[in-house]
Amino acid sequence: MFSPSKDEVRRFFCDAWGKHRSGGVLTPLEAIAVDWIDRHPEYQDDLADSAAAAARDYSIEEGRTNPFLHLSMHLAIAEQLSVDQPPGIRTVYRKLVERRGDEHAAAHAVMDCLGEVVWAAQRAGSPLPPDEMTARYLDCLERRASGD
Repeated sequence: MFSPSKDEVRRFFCDAWGKHRSGGVLTPLEAIAVDWIDRHPEYQDDLADSAAAAARDYSIEEGRTNPFLHLSMHLAIAEQLSVDQPPGIRTVYRKLVERRGDEHAAAHAVMDCLGEVVWAAQRAGSPLPPDEMTARYLDCLERRASGD
């Protein structure tokens, strides 16, 4: 399993954004990342200065979202949707798109559920069984899609 460091993640997004801005050729993963960066102009200044981005601490007390965490979650969700894993996520995502009115809003609803499940697992102090995590995740998504 690929497990990049914080610095590698930050460098990936900064490099992808830099290549895009200079007209460079992007890898398929970089192209997906740039698509999400385009949808988040509030992060573009952070990504334009890779040295500052590498040094910055995006703490909760600062009152703003860590752009690298946020964009990484978008990539994770894009991957889940591309392979329909967990099974059924594509179907519930389409429901979310209909309910929310666009793909970006739907992706943020998915992100909220993903964050809830990861937070619950961390709070439990030990990993939840994969089947339980999947069930919680899909249940959260179904609730959001139905408007509960």
